[in-house]
Parts: sequence; structure tokens; C-alpha cells
Amino acid sequence: MEVKIGVQHAPREIVLESGQSAEEVEKAIADALAGTSQLLSLTDEKGRKVLVPADKIAYVELGEPAVRRVGFGAL
Repeated sequence: MEVKIGVQHAPREIVLESGQSAEEVEKAIADALAGTSQLLSLTDEKGRKVLVPADKIAYVELGEPAVRRVGFGAL
């Protein structure tokens, strides 16, 4: 699923494709914003970790889970 994270005082947003489920991503975001965790920690599809300080998060946008398409046909 595509995740976009806006960071305060940063001109660009962080965009990553996460292999985690939507529920796992939402729980991690909720924990960070509620103060349970000081960092928002997400893992992308290649296994890299993205850590964002919870107090610097401006917004988080969750996209739909990516469906892998095979072939060259246009749908």
C-alpha cells in the first residue's frame, strides 16, 4: 500500500510502498500520534525501515493496496 507522510518544516513528503497491511499501518500511525510511541516506524516492500518523529508528522495519506498487474493490456 502507498503511504505518504508530510513532515513539518520539510518541503517534500515521504512516499513509500509498504508491505504491511492497512490495519498495521493505521495502528502504527495511531500509536505515534497518541504518544504511545515517539517514532512512527514503517517498513517498505524492500525491507527498509522509515522512522519519523511523531511530533513532526503533519499528515499521513494512505493509498489503496497496490494490485500487481501482469501483461501489457490496457484495462
